[in-house]
Amino acid sequence: MSRLRLGVSVLAVALCLGGVARAQTSVAVSIYGNFGGTSNGNNTQQSPSNAAGVLFELRHISNPLVGYEGTYSYNRADEKYTYTGAIPATSADLCTPSGCITGPASQLVPANAHEITGDYIVSFPIANFRPFLLAGGGILFNQPSGSATGTQSETKGVFVYGGGVDWTVLPHLGIRGQYRGNLFKAPDLATAFSSTGAFMHTAQPMIGAYLKF
Repeated sequence: MSRLRLGVSVLAVALCLGGVARAQTSVAVSIYGNFGGTSNGNNTQQSPSNAAGVLFELRHISNPLVGYEGTYSYNRADEKYTYTGAIPATSADLCTPSGCITGPASQLVPANAHEITGDYIVSFPIANFRPFLLAGGGILFNQPSGSATGTQSETKGVFVYGGGVDWTVLPHLGIRGQYRGNLFKAPDLATAFSSTGAFMHTAQPMIGAYLKF
């Protein structure tokens, strides 16, 4: 038992020393696809569009168990709202708790999504590779675009998780592949509709390049 404890202690010290020796700071830019699913609630079906986006990262790795980053990302985030409740046969007017509309019971809101997060990172270097896991949170700002009427901006909290791998190609340059998932409350961008009130999930597979110092 004493030998086992000694071995574990030596391994832990080696990992810590190795992590300190490989501490690094990096900046990265990645492109990604933003894929979300439909949600339902409050007599509304909410369908986000799929779109491409860009992510910027500033990351610092102190050792295998201590790393952190700040990120900013942007992508198109159009939302389609469709009323799923019964429409009165005697009137063309449709009213919801958020207001009334006349005519077709749906609305497409063109919008942009800006996300800022702070993430905790666990990673470990293996030759020229550094696999990592991440989890964090931040804010997601949804802003209608164009000249659409009956719309509003909304800011939501967002939980982020994911993982990936860094591949060092040159001494200070590498390729970063990762997957990030986002969990947040459905945004309420159309004043004539209530959002579903449900939690929505978007998947973001991405590829990019990083410069380390």
